[in-house]
Amino acid sequence: MNWTDIKITVPRAQADTAEAIATGISGSGIYIEDYSDLEQQVEQIAHVDLIEKELLDKDRSVVAVHLYLSPEENPAEVVELLRERLQKAQLDAKLELAGVAEEDWANGWKKYYHAMELGRRLAICPSWETIETDRALLRLDPGMAFGTGTHETTALCLEALDEFVQGGERVLDIGTGSGILAIGALLLGAKSALGVDIDEMCVRTAAENAQLNGVSDRFCAVAGNLSEKAEGSYEIITANIVANAIIQLAPSVRPLLAEGGLFVASGIIDEREAEVAAALEKAGLCVCEIRRKNGWAAILAR
Repeated sequence: MNWTDIKITVPRAQADTAEAIATGISGSGIYIEDYSDLEQQVEQIAHVDLIEKELLDKDRSVVAVHLYLSPEENPAEVVELLRERLQKAQLDAKLELAGVAEEDWANGWKKYYHAMELGRRLAICPSWETIETDRALLRLDPGMAFGTGTHETTALCLEALDEFVQGGERVLDIGTGSGILAIGALLLGAKSALGVDIDEMCVRTAAENAQLNGVSDRFCAVAGNLSEKAEGSYEIITANIVANAIIQLAPSVRPLLAEGGLFVASGIIDEREAEVAAALEKAGLCVCEIRRKNGWAAILAR
């Protein structure tokens, strides 16, 4: 089955906005190409000591957002809508179209995803590989959901969980994607975790990954909005999404956070960290630390 690949290339500083626009339009998933931290990522990957020249030659100053259309969708209509929204956002964007077989875009990314260690206690391994480690081992098959641990935003969140999960916590993961943060917290000792995502495909993937890691009895993944699905209080709340979404949900986070609890917000490009931090403070949270990695930020608040 042939799908249409719409490639949106933008300067790296505009990637956050381009991704948000593509996500709002896509009904089938998006894929991000960002090679700016290639060397740093490879250094963290176990048993890999060579970067292919094809990857080394990639342009580090731009990010490509791929939006995939099924054969039933009209590419011309989607491109027109994309072009309109990109122009309104004043993005310096280039649009390209190509035909791609479903199995290619569903599996092609796997050649760049390998086992790795994060923080002091956690190791991540794709379901098709093996690794010898004495760390808490998170086996993961993200499918078309975001979250492998290789991206800076996910790594920042996992490193924070590695540090702050002490055991017995109730965790809420907003925009759970592959479920990597919630499952990682459970493997590190959290008591239970709720993963919320507006994408039902992500919810299914997260549930499958929870089963793969033997934590299904302590993990619940639900489709819907945060305000509709989460209740009670949580010692740790994570949100690895985008700046605009974090700003919008900030007022809803405070009532769900237990006294002294920790909110880890990521998916934030460095140009917008001050704006997001201000929104969290306005919502009644106290920003205690901002961690940065290659142009991305994670904000820790209580």
